[in-house]
Parts: sequence; structure tokens; C-alpha cells
Amino acid sequence: MNFELTEEQEMVKKVVRKFVDQEINPYIQEWDEQGHFEPSIMKRLADLDLMGVCIPEQYGGSGMDYNTLAIVCEELERGDTAFRTAVSVHTGLNSMSLLQWGNEAQKQKYLIPQAKGEKIGAFGLTEPDAGSDVASLQTTAKKEGDFYILNGQKTWISLCDHADHFLVFAYTDKDAKHKGISAFIVERTMPGFSSKAIKGKLGIRAGNTGELFFDQVKVPKENLLGEEGEGFKIAMAALDNGRFTVAAGACGQILACLEESIKYCHQRKTFGKEIGKHQLVQQMLAKMEAGYQMSRLLVFRAGELKNQGKRNTRETSLAKWQACDFANEAANDAVQIHGAYGYSNEYPVERFLRNSKAPVIYEGTREIHTVMQAGYLLGYRSDKPLSKMLPAWPYSDAKEEVK
Repeated sequence: MNFELTEEQEMVKKVVRKFVDQEINPYIQEWDEQGHFEPSIMKRLADLDLMGVCIPEQYGGSGMDYNTLAIVCEELERGDTAFRTAVSVHTGLNSMSLLQWGNEAQKQKYLIPQAKGEKIGAFGLTEPDAGSDVASLQTTAKKEGDFYILNGQKTWISLCDHADHFLVFAYTDKDAKHKGISAFIVERTMPGFSSKAIKGKLGIRAGNTGELFFDQVKVPKENLLGEEGEGFKIAMAALDNGRFTVAAGACGQILACLEESIKYCHQRKTFGKEIGKHQLVQQMLAKMEAGYQMSRLLVFRAGELKNQGKRNTRETSLAKWQACDFANEAANDAVQIHGAYGYSNEYPVERFLRNSKAPVIYEGTREIHTVMQAGYLLGYRSDKPLSKMLPAWPYSDAKEEVK
């Protein structure tokens, strides 16, 4: 069991950290205040070969392991949650789903340009009346000849106005409940598709989040991902990947809270000494460090299972739950350490606190993950191998399968 990063992982970490310090941190306060998503960041990530970190080289990616994706997400969120979210959605939820479930034609048409960063992918599952209760979704896809006619609405969709391709879930058989849900690759340019950003968010204001609308959208039958009725399984598998990246990002937010708080502890003096010398302040810093180290271990454990080609729903759920809770607590303590100054945008910790709330809610609330973990412990829940699994890393065998 080796807990050290490889030379390649250390290199990637340095590259992303330099990128964040030079191209995100100097501008993020302005973008956050303006509610502006800066699309050039995605282009720069593509230039650095970071839009398909864990996608095999044969499909346009960098061919690195799944924990390297976690490192990228951690370092991105050290800058801001918005851009880690973009990578989570593009790579974790969309591209990795295409890698796992897509046929060769779909991979050639959609996965390769996404892994290269030439096209952006997003994920459309949540609806106004269907969040954690996926079976309550109302979007439908009716088969008519060589097409599926898609009607419905999605909400809280990241990259809603910037993505080129969306992985959309809809009922093809309402009577079959969750076994009647199917997954489709929908292009922004398909007639009847539209999107609208949501304004007035508490946090992640530099991210693009909004609604998708489908009005008689004709989706070619070739864009059905997997088989009819496999949508629920595909969605749950996608969430394993998305939650993994969210948990990794939460580690980065804890790290950002630590960095800002340690710096302030040396700058600020009360009662004739640095506030870092006060034991209650030290306690908050120590909690942040403990949360960071524990969360990172949970993330890398889930990533190692992915590398081995094994189910990791239980481990990913635990990592997402704990890391996001630790990050929320760390951001709250960071504001407390900064005192009244932490309540203003003179320091970035107020942004960290606002951003830290969304990950506790999306991709499974803390309550959902609590129930999941209890279900495993009590023997009410278990995970069986899926009909299609993510390829184990390294990907050498995958190349031999391509005809």
C-alpha cells in the first residue's frame, strides 16, 4: 500500500496549481461578484490536456489513472468550486459515462472531442420535482421511427449554456418505474432544445448553472446510450464518478481554507500576540487538517477501486459525504478565524463558505449518503457487478479491444 503520489501525479499537481494561481485566483473575485462564467478557462484546461485526464489515449484523453483526476479536481477547487464543478460534470458525469456505456460509434463521435476539450459535455438528470428521487422525473422520450421525441425540463444543470452535448435521462416506459428510464446523448443544436441560466445563487456564482428545456426534440435512435431501460443504472454509475470528483474537490476547498487561515493567523494580532497562538484558533486549524487528511484517504481509496475496475458506490458515497461536510465546517471555521473581516469579500473565505453549501446538497444530500451507509451496514444494501464497468487502469488491454 503506497500513499505517495507518483512522479507523474506530482507533475500534474504542480501544473494545475500554477494554472490556478496564475489564471484563476487573480480574477475569481471579480467573476464571482459578476456571476460570470469564464469559458476561456475550459479552453486553457484543454490546452493542458486536462479535459480528459482519465480517458484512454485511444479516445483522445491523457490515459492517466482515476486518482490523477482526483488530484486535478482538488487543485482546481483550491481556486474555486465553479471550475472544479465544470470538470466534474464534463469528465466525471458525462465523458466517463460514455467510456463505460457508449458503443464505439458514440465514443468516436462524442467522447474523443470531449476528451480533447474540443467539445463540452454536461449531465441532465435533476428536474424541478425529481432530485434524489430519480424515479419521479417527468421528462419523456417517445419512440417514433428512427427517432425519440424528447419532451420535458431539467434544472440545476451545470454548464447549461456552454455544453455542446448533454447526457439526458427520460422515461421511455413510465409504467416500468425506474426500469423504464433511458439515457440519451442530446446535442445543443437539435431543434426544440433551449437553456436558461439560474440567477441569484448563494454560491458557485462563477459557475454556469441553469435549466434545460426539451420541446419535441428529435433525438436519433443512435444517440440512445446503452439499452432502453438502462438509464437508471447509467445515472447511478455516473453519480459514482461525479461524487468521486466532488469529494476530491472538497479536499481542495479545505486546503484553501487552511492556506488562508494560516496566513491570517500570522498577520492578525490580538492581546499582544498572533491569533495563531490562541489555542481555540489552533483547534480550528487542527480540525481542518484532520478533515483534509481523512477526506483525501477516502477519495484515494475510492479511486484505487476504480483503478482496479471494481464497484465503488459505497466508498465513493462515504468519501463524498465526509469530505463535503468537512469542507463546509472548514469554511465556517475559516470565516470565524477571520472574525469580522471574514464576513466581507476583502478575504476569500466568505466565498469559500458560500461555495461549500452546494456540494453538501448536490449529487446526493448528506442525508441520502447517511441512509446509504446505514443500509450497507445493516445488510439492506449491496452492490452487484454492472453489465458494463469502467475499464481498469492501466488501459493497455482496452487498446486491444478496438477493432
